[in-house]
Formats: sequence, C-alpha cells, structure tokens
Amino acid sequence: MAIIAATESMRRYAQAHPDRPALTIDGETLTRAELERRSNRLARAFEQRGVREGSFVTIALPNGIAFVESVIAALKLGATPQPVSSRLPMAELAAIVELASPALIVGADPADFPQRAVIEAGFVAASELSDDPLPIRTVRYWKAPTSGGSTGRPKLIVATAAAELDEQAPPYAMPLLLPREGAVLVPGPLYHNAPFTTCLQALFRGNHVVVMRRFDPLQTLALIERHRIDAVLFVPTMMSRIYKLDEAERKAHDLSSLKVVYHMASHCPDWLKSAWIEWLGAERIFELYGGTEMQALTIIRGDEWLQRRGSVGRCVHGQIRIVDEAGNELGRDEIGEVVMRSAPGAPPSYFYIGAEPKRIGDWDSLGDIGRLDADGYLYLADRRTDLILRGGANIYPAEVEAAIDEHPAVHSSAVIGLPDDDLGQRIHAIVHARTALSGETLKAHLASRLVNYKIPASFEFSSEPVRGDDGKVRRSALRAERMPR
Repeated sequence: MAIIAATESMRRYAQAHPDRPALTIDGETLTRAELERRSNRLARAFEQRGVREGSFVTIALPNGIAFVESVIAALKLGATPQPVSSRLPMAELAAIVELASPALIVGADPADFPQRAVIEAGFVAASELSDDPLPIRTVRYWKAPTSGGSTGRPKLIVATAAAELDEQAPPYAMPLLLPREGAVLVPGPLYHNAPFTTCLQALFRGNHVVVMRRFDPLQTLALIERHRIDAVLFVPTMMSRIYKLDEAERKAHDLSSLKVVYHMASHCPDWLKSAWIEWLGAERIFELYGGTEMQALTIIRGDEWLQRRGSVGRCVHGQIRIVDEAGNELGRDEIGEVVMRSAPGAPPSYFYIGAEPKRIGDWDSLGDIGRLDADGYLYLADRRTDLILRGGANIYPAEVEAAIDEHPAVHSSAVIGLPDDDLGQRIHAIVHARTALSGETLKAHLASRLVNYKIPASFEFSSEPVRGDDGKVRRSALRAERMPR
C-alpha cells in the first residue's frame, strides 16, 4: 500500500497531465491544472475567513463547479466539508449550522448568520491571492453529510476516515468500483452522500468527472456517449426514467464505453433490474447496500443477481447479521432486523453529532428488515417503521411500489398505511404519473402482479415527485401529512 493525502494525489495528476479535463458541468470544463490552481486560491480565501485544520465548512451550493471547488478548498486546509442542500428552509439550515458550528458557511445569506463567517453563492476569490500549492494536509474526518433519519431532526454523520487514498489500489476496486484516469458521470445531487463520495473519490483517482446540475434521462445518455463514460452512479428512479424513454430514442445512444452501472440508495424493482441487465449486460450492472455510516456494505453484480433475484449481495466490508426483537441472532432465511458493525479490531467508521446510534449490543441498526441465505446473500424486505399491518398480514411497501412503478405511465410511487377501523391499516398509494391515470387502471395492472390483499385500497395522484433527489421516499412524512387530525 502507498497511502497519500487525497489532495496530494490531485496535485500530482495536475502536474503530470495539466491539460486533461478534470471536471465538466453544464458544458464548462476545468482542466486538472485549472482546478488545482482555482481551488488553491479559494482555499486561501477560506483561510482569510477563519478556516483552519479541523474546522467544519458548511457548503450550501447547488451542483456546479463552485460546489466542487469549495469542497477541495476545504480539504486543502485540513477542514471537513459539510455539504447541505442549497434549497434547505432557513430553519433547517440554522439547525444544521448550530450542530456543525462551522468556521465558514458557503452559499448562504450573510444576513441570516450575523455571528458567523459567510460567503454567498457566486463568490470569486480575489485575483491577488496566490494560486501556488499549499502545504499538504491530511484531513482527519473527510466528510460530514447530514441526515434527518426517521426522527426528522437533522444530524451530522461524520466519517472517521481521513482524506487519503492508496496509490497502488487497482481500478474498479471494491467498494467504489471507480476507474483510474477514466471518465465518471454523477447525475445526482452532490449534497447527498453517494454522489458526493463518487465525485470526490473519482477526482482523487485522476478521472474526468462529469456532473449534471439536475438529472434528465435523455441528457444522461447523451453525456455517456459524448464523454465515453466508464462508470455512472444511479438511483433506481433514474434508471426507471431512462428505461421508460421511447425505445428507439434510448437505443440511439452508444453506451459501449460503460463498464460499471452502479445503483444504490433505494430498492430496485426486479423488473427494472432485469430490464437493464437485458439491455446492457449483467456484468456491467452492480448494486450496493449500506448506510452513509459505512459500518458494512454489500455488493452484487448482475450475473450473481440473476442466480439470486432480489438479493443485494454479500458483505464485502464490515459484518452483517439478522436478529429478532430481543437481539438474538436468527438462522438462515429467517426474517428479522438487519444489524451491522465494522470488522473486529477496526476503528468506528463514523460518529453522529446531534443524535445517538440505534444499537443492539455493539451492532448498529439502520431500521431495515431482511434475511441472509445459506451463502450469506442479503435480501431486504423493507424498513421496520414502514411495514403495513393489514388484518394480521405483513405488507412491505417496496413490493407494492415496484409493481406500481412497472406501469409505463408511472414515474414513481410511495405506498403507506393509513388507519382502518376494520383491518387496522389500509394501503394507500401516492403516484407521480407521466400521463393521466386512474386508480381503476392501476388496480387492473396490479391484479396480475400482487395478491389481492396487497393491492392499494386508494390512490392519490401527484404532479410532484414522491421521491427525493436521492431516490428515497420519506414514507413517515407522507403518512403524517395524511393522518386524520
């Protein structure tokens, strides 16, 4: 192993290949040398405003070159970047700032934080600041993304890993499956953990990183073809929208450069995964399951999945087991709570600011339920808090959503349980449709896909997406909004 600081790796790539593209967003490209110099100058501007080694820097910018430059500038000072959505309501941003106590907030209104150092969106570092290399610093905690979790209250998830990488690690090594000096597409919002990690780690490895300001299915295919993308990160909602394009339009693009199509963050319906495997080939489709906390991860490739449909793979990092409500380990193929931890002897992979982990002994739970088969492959059922109990039957919303989403007129859906005097709960579906659709049409569609008691009793149609930019659905919030007063 040859461990070096991530920012040192970027400097070396800039020196060795200064004119190669490093970052492209909305048609604007920075070379490796340009990104190196601009982030050096920006780091000095941050330093003038009080950022020091060990500081947090809250970054509230949309996807763009400024976001990436701000992250790299923070890392070059030994500070921890703390990304948040640029669209956060003021109250939520203020709560996160109170938790993080950052040395600098990037992208906010200075009037909203009179006691803190703030620079607004559109800030440009003064030209008289030097763009010469800075001293190499290794950041102790390389990122601190946020999560509302099941409580709705924000918390910071501070990664205990340093901002380092192994120069000798081969391309496409687990768990990130990133090339070296290739091309990587990131269509998701950079304030979310997976796109953030993919973007930065790809840059550290000398890749040309293409970031989309906002996901668009047709533009995604065009960018893969134009930049000869090697690896792309999706959530299943993106995959669905791409696959539901007109077939001739979808197949008109050359995707032969792709070696890795990685998806994560939410359940991928079997029909959708099968469709992508048939389209692009099983050996290019990969899935990862794990939390931002990184205690443990599973990975499965498409050809493995075809032998174990529905599995999210075997554990490749840390440890995973299934337990009952008392915390006792269950046998193979018994359904229970999924718990995980770092490998024995390994340091903790994270710590929270603003919350306490849900622990069962020395194991962590993310709230998911599932089972392990005899070969150690994990199969997820759903989140325990989202389980619908109808007349004594357990109904997993993800299964119903997958069947609804298979309809060609559906963008995405969310299924929740609402109170019912007779059966305890009734199934209610909230559907974001592409075209006009009725509940009766969807019931007919579901009749051949689900047993009768799993078919929603009621449908609600929304003109807005029911999933966030990260592809996840916040069922507890949707349920709360629809509960009788």
